[in-house]
Amino acid sequence: MNRRTFSRAVLALLYAAAGVLHLALPAPFLGIVPPWVPFPALVVALTGLAEIAGAAGLLQPLSPALRRAAGWGLAAYALCVWPANVQHMLIDMAKPGHGLGLGYHIPRLALQPVLIWWPLWAASVTDWPWRRRPA
Repeated sequence: MNRRTFSRAVLALLYAAAGVLHLALPAPFLGIVPPWVPFPALVVALTGLAEIAGAAGLLQPLSPALRRAAGWGLAAYALCVWPANVQHMLIDMAKPGHGLGLGYHIPRLALQPVLIWWPLWAASVTDWPWRRRPA
Protein backbone atom coordinates (compact mmCIF):
# COMPACT_ATOMS: atom_id res chain seq x y z
CA MET A 1 0.00 0.00 0.00
CA ASN A 2 1.51 3.34 -1.01
CA ARG A 3 1.52 6.52 1.11
CA ARG A 4 -1.47 8.12 -0.62
CA THR A 5 -3.62 5.02 -0.35
CA PHE A 6 -2.71 4.68 3.33
CA SER A 7 -3.44 8.39 3.88
CA ARG A 8 -6.81 8.10 2.18
CA ALA A 9 -7.68 5.17 4.46
CA VAL A 10 -6.60 7.02 7.60
CA LEU A 11 -8.43 10.21 6.59
CA ALA A 12 -11.55 8.27 5.65
CA LEU A 13 -11.57 6.51 9.01
CA LEU A 14 -11.07 9.78 10.91
CA TYR A 15 -13.64 11.74 8.92
CA ALA A 16 -16.22 8.94 8.95
CA ALA A 17 -15.89 8.63 12.74
CA ALA A 18 -16.14 12.40 13.17
CA GLY A 19 -19.16 12.50 10.87
CA VAL A 20 -20.95 9.82 12.84
CA LEU A 21 -20.16 11.69 16.07
CA HIS A 22 -21.55 14.93 14.60
CA LEU A 23 -24.82 13.12 13.87
CA ALA A 24 -25.05 10.88 16.95
CA LEU A 25 -23.72 13.28 19.61
CA PRO A 26 -24.12 16.82 18.30
CA ALA A 27 -24.07 18.63 21.68
CA PRO A 28 -20.27 19.08 21.96
CA PHE A 29 -20.13 20.41 18.42
CA LEU A 30 -23.10 22.71 18.96
CA GLY A 31 -21.28 24.14 21.97
CA ILE A 32 -18.40 25.46 19.83
CA VAL A 33 -20.35 26.82 16.85
CA PRO A 34 -19.58 30.55 16.61
CA PRO A 35 -22.59 32.71 17.47
CA TRP A 36 -22.68 34.27 13.99
CA VAL A 37 -23.36 30.90 12.31
CA PRO A 38 -27.09 30.57 11.51
CA PHE A 39 -29.00 27.35 12.28
CA PRO A 40 -26.22 25.70 14.30
CA ALA A 41 -27.98 22.32 14.67
CA LEU A 42 -28.48 22.09 10.92
CA VAL A 43 -24.89 23.14 10.27
CA VAL A 44 -23.56 20.48 12.66
CA ALA A 45 -25.70 17.82 10.98
CA LEU A 46 -24.63 18.93 7.51
CA THR A 47 -20.98 18.94 8.52
CA GLY A 48 -21.39 15.37 9.76
CA LEU A 49 -22.89 14.35 6.43
CA ALA A 50 -20.11 16.19 4.59
CA GLU A 51 -17.46 14.31 6.57
CA ILE A 52 -19.08 10.96 5.80
CA ALA A 53 -19.46 11.84 2.11
CA GLY A 54 -15.85 12.99 1.93
CA ALA A 55 -14.67 9.77 3.56
CA ALA A 56 -16.67 7.68 1.10
CA GLY A 57 -15.34 9.71 -1.82
CA LEU A 58 -11.75 9.20 -0.71
CA LEU A 59 -12.21 5.45 -0.33
CA GLN A 60 -14.09 4.67 -3.53
CA PRO A 61 -11.81 2.95 -6.06
CA LEU A 62 -13.63 3.70 -9.32
CA SER A 63 -13.20 7.38 -10.03
CA PRO A 64 -10.00 9.38 -9.52
CA ALA A 65 -12.03 12.51 -10.32
CA LEU A 66 -14.44 11.74 -7.48
CA ARG A 67 -11.48 11.14 -5.13
CA ARG A 68 -10.06 14.55 -6.10
CA ALA A 69 -13.47 16.16 -5.53
CA ALA A 70 -13.62 14.51 -2.10
CA GLY A 71 -10.13 15.84 -1.36
CA TRP A 72 -11.19 19.36 -2.32
CA GLY A 73 -14.37 18.99 -0.25
CA LEU A 74 -12.54 17.85 2.87
CA ALA A 75 -9.95 20.60 2.45
CA ALA A 76 -12.74 23.18 2.19
CA TYR A 77 -14.44 21.59 5.19
CA ALA A 78 -11.25 21.89 7.28
CA LEU A 79 -11.01 25.55 6.30
CA CYS A 80 -14.65 26.24 7.11
CA VAL A 81 -14.53 24.67 10.58
CA TRP A 82 -11.46 26.66 11.59
CA PRO A 83 -13.68 29.38 13.18
CA ALA A 84 -15.32 26.71 15.37
CA ASN A 85 -11.86 25.66 16.57
CA VAL A 86 -11.07 29.30 17.40
CA GLN A 87 -14.44 29.60 19.17
CA HIS A 88 -13.65 26.45 21.15
CA MET A 89 -10.35 28.00 22.30
CA LEU A 90 -12.07 31.26 23.27
CA ILE A 91 -14.71 29.39 25.26
CA ASP A 92 -12.07 27.32 27.05
CA MET A 93 -9.83 30.30 27.81
CA ALA A 94 -12.81 32.08 29.42
CA LYS A 95 -13.31 29.18 31.86
CA PRO A 96 -11.63 29.42 35.29
CA GLY A 97 -9.47 26.35 34.63
CA HIS A 98 -9.02 27.22 30.94
CA GLY A 99 -10.69 23.99 29.79
CA LEU A 100 -8.36 22.03 27.55
CA GLY A 101 -5.81 24.86 27.70
CA LEU A 102 -3.45 26.42 25.20
CA GLY A 103 -1.38 23.24 25.08
CA TYR A 104 -4.29 21.67 23.22
CA HIS A 105 -5.69 24.62 21.29
CA ILE A 106 -2.53 26.22 19.87
CA PRO A 107 -1.28 22.99 18.21
CA ARG A 108 -4.81 22.25 17.01
CA LEU A 109 -5.09 25.64 15.34
CA ALA A 110 -1.53 25.52 14.03
CA LEU A 111 -2.13 22.11 12.44
CA GLN A 112 -5.28 23.23 10.62
CA PRO A 113 -3.30 24.00 7.43
CA VAL A 114 -2.08 20.37 7.50
CA LEU A 115 -5.69 19.22 7.71
CA ILE A 116 -6.41 21.36 4.66
CA TRP A 117 -3.40 20.09 2.71
CA TRP A 118 -3.55 16.39 3.67
CA PRO A 119 -6.76 15.41 1.81
CA LEU A 120 -5.55 17.35 -1.24
CA TRP A 121 -2.34 15.35 -1.27
CA ALA A 122 -4.02 12.02 -0.43
CA ALA A 123 -6.53 12.52 -3.26
CA SER A 124 -3.74 13.39 -5.74
CA VAL A 125 -4.84 16.99 -6.16
CA THR A 126 -1.29 18.11 -5.35
CA ASP A 127 2.11 16.48 -5.14
CA TRP A 128 3.61 19.24 -2.99
CA PRO A 129 5.96 19.04 -1.10
CA TRP A 130 7.25 15.83 -2.68
CA ARG A 131 7.14 16.98 -6.28
CA ARG A 132 10.53 16.71 -7.91
CA ARG A 133 11.75 19.66 -9.88
CA PRO A 134 13.01 18.99 -13.39
CA ALA A 135 16.79 18.83 -13.54
